[in-house]
Amino acid sequence: MHRLIPALALLLTACTAAAPVAGFRDPARAIYSSAVLDPARLTGHWHQVADFAAAPGCAAAGVRFVPGGAAGRIDGQLCLAGVVTTLAGPITAIGPGRFAVAGLADPLWVLWADTDVRTLVIGTPAGRFGVILNRDTALPQDRLTAAREVLAWNGYDLDRLQISR
Repeated sequence: MHRLIPALALLLTACTAAAPVAGFRDPARAIYSSAVLDPARLTGHWHQVADFAAAPGCAAAGVRFVPGGAAGRIDGQLCLAGVVTTLAGPITAIGPGRFAVAGLADPLWVLWADTDVRTLVIGTPAGRFGVILNRDTALPQDRLTAAREVLAWNGYDLDRLQISR
């Protein structure tokens, strides 16, 4: 009987272990968007400098935000979860720092922008993708460090973050 108790404890521990994380973030963790982001400051071209993927997938890309309408439009391509995804159409503000994009199932949440809006961290509550966008192709180390901290705070698995250099 005394040998049975440790075996039962081990079995219960195995049964209560956390389920594997779907996507690139732990959906049980809270996620926050930038409540103070002015969508007009997104206007212009952005280079993708990092993304999450299970394995090396596609080359870094970029998008352009154009003002107008409810929040404007987005045009370009991003690597989302290792797959080249074309984004072309209107975007609609659905909350502070949150945007619905025509043709994209997941909303884009701006998790962080530096003070001068030169770097953006974008994710989604489901964690199916996450990207770091930058005005220039070279992302300075201080902003990369800050972006990584924001992603970790929002439950992303940094081991799966691929930096485009």
